[in-house]
Amino acid sequence: MTQANLPKTNLVEISYATHDVEISIAYATADNFTGKPVYARPGCYLNADAATHMERAIELARQLGYRFKIFDAFRPAEAQWVLWHHTPDPEFLADPRRGSPHSMGAAVDLTLIDAQGRELDMGTGFDAFTPLSHHGALGISANAQRNRAILLGVMTSAGWDFYRNEWWHYQLFSPRGRYPVLSDTVLPEPMMPAGTSLARLAS
Repeated sequence: MTQANLPKTNLVEISYATHDVEISIAYATADNFTGKPVYARPGCYLNADAATHMERAIELARQLGYRFKIFDAFRPAEAQWVLWHHTPDPEFLADPRRGSPHSMGAAVDLTLIDAQGRELDMGTGFDAFTPLSHHGALGISANAQRNRAILLGVMTSAGWDFYRNEWWHYQLFSPRGRYPVLSDTVLPEPMMPAGTSLARLAS
């Protein structure tokens, strides 16, 4: 797979062309829990370590006849503050004062798709802030449980850690202290709307 490291960062762009994944960045649309776009453009990036683990996961999934659809990856620190101001729920969102693994390029939100590009049934949608989204939730179908187990097996076999409250969220182990929290300003083309101020959001 071809990787293009971005200037001034160790972020790697993840795309259909380079990694054979579907990109469906939810926060670049109104189809997310805030009800409106957070990003001005869809971007999908991971830090270099996470990109390597993603490549392993892609190969493992391919051997089972699946591909990935990615809903979010690198999330600029500005975006984490926007989400937190909307829904300050530490059960489902990292407090931006601690730093989100997403803002380190060390986390990815995704699901599996079949050969026809259809999402596997996971029992809930992405960003469903409900106990049914928890790993091991008993209120979903056996088929959804099975699909979650496949996703969990692929991702953990590729070296990812999981978050117990969100079936879609995977991250590198112990990212805090290993990777810096990054602002939208590190990107060659901003993801956040013009005029977005990290200092104002964090004040």
